[in-house]
Amino acid sequence: MPVTSAVFVRTTVVLLFLGFLALLVIVGASLWLVERTDVYSEEVVETQELRRGAFRVVDLAQDAETSQRGYIITGDTAYLEPYLDARSEMDATLSVLRELGSRQPEYGARVASIEALLRDKMLELNGTIELMRDNRRDEAVATVRADSGKDLMDELRSVSDAMIAAVDEELGIAAADMRASSAALTWVLIIGGVLVVAVVGGSAVLAARYTRDLLRAQAEVRALNVGLEERVNERTADLIRANEEIQRFAYIVSHDLRSPLVNIMGFTSELETGMQAIDRYLATAANDDDPTLKEARQALDAEMPEAIGFIRSSTGRMDNLINAILKLSREGRRRLEPQRIEMAKLLDVATDTVVHRLAEGGGEIAVANPVPDVTSDRLAIEQIFGNLIDNAVKYLDPARPGRIVIRGRALPFGVQYEVEDNGRGIAPGDHDRIFELFRRAGAQDQAGEGIGLTHVRALARRLGGDITLESQLGKGTTFRLTLPRNLPLLRETA
Repeated sequence: MPVTSAVFVRTTVVLLFLGFLALLVIVGASLWLVERTDVYSEEVVETQELRRGAFRVVDLAQDAETSQRGYIITGDTAYLEPYLDARSEMDATLSVLRELGSRQPEYGARVASIEALLRDKMLELNGTIELMRDNRRDEAVATVRADSGKDLMDELRSVSDAMIAAVDEELGIAAADMRASSAALTWVLIIGGVLVVAVVGGSAVLAARYTRDLLRAQAEVRALNVGLEERVNERTADLIRANEEIQRFAYIVSHDLRSPLVNIMGFTSELETGMQAIDRYLATAANDDDPTLKEARQALDAEMPEAIGFIRSSTGRMDNLINAILKLSREGRRRLEPQRIEMAKLLDVATDTVVHRLAEGGGEIAVANPVPDVTSDRLAIEQIFGNLIDNAVKYLDPARPGRIVIRGRALPFGVQYEVEDNGRGIAPGDHDRIFELFRRAGAQDQAGEGIGLTHVRALARRLGGDITLESQLGKGTTFRLTLPRNLPLLRETA
């Protein structure tokens, strides 16, 4: 089954979420296990220091006792050096033991007991040494033989050994905890790695399938585009030929219609001339009571002039329509000549022709500079703005001074010009209708055949743009002309 874009996006998001969640779990578990391992390591270090201190205290006590016995036996003060060294080191060792005992309350009582026994032992040793220094050797020997020192030493060893055994047991537990923590960290990393590899692998497989399907779809689209472009080119060629045929047909029809129209207009003139001769003849007739003569005079004076007037009005209108069709046909076949147009100058020229008409009613027309320049067909642009400005002036509201503003701005894809007026406005239902050939909107109190805006839209589209409007009755109208910035570039792209 092909992987659709929606499935690919959803699955990718799910996989990324699972991968992110797995990564968070791995990082969190790893940090927690590392922290626990650090705690176990610190406990092991402190416990080992405590064990070393307990062992060292007994060792120092033995050194001091051995030194005391040697001094008592020989009386040589050189044997006191180990004793003195033990005393100097014993205070630092006891200080370390007290600090470690305060951190681990379970050993506090044992440390205190060791410290008390060691103090008593050192007092016993110091007492016999002082007796020797006072030449009271017999009393010193008697004190040693009383075995009080031996009992203290035995008790000190017993307490120290018990604490060392407890410390060793705790070290074993801590080592087991460290091994368990390390094993758990290893499993977390392994499982996390497997999850990450699964997520990455699933994403890679999904991306590969999606890419494969996408490439296949692109190949199919390219194949379709080739055929579509051929069909579009064929249809475009057909449309171009049809458009050319329509233009030729319009030109031929208009041209052929003009010949009978000229004949009709000529014969109408002949009729008028003949009517003058008949009128002179009737004027010489003597019998005014003749009914036939009266009927002829009635036809000559009333009916015939009215009929000829209708003929001349219809032929005039038909002549205007034929001229309009010929104009549109010629414009459609005219070759466009793109050139750089300074729109500010072109608009100044276009507005100069209507300034006096507006000034008579207190109105004004203005170009809001700056306006962007274009590269296009000058004649077409002049005709477009000429029609728009002429319409704006023609359909101003006589109840208020007219105001017409022309402005322009650059767009990402071209330029846009606006012709805004405060005239009569156009009803919403006529916004598209006014661009149709021979169609007009509103009160028909101005001369025109309804071809101006049709011509404007045809020119705008031929230049690669379009024209739209925004209008409200009684408020005014704004025509918006959109054009490409560069007509040659548009033609090359097309």
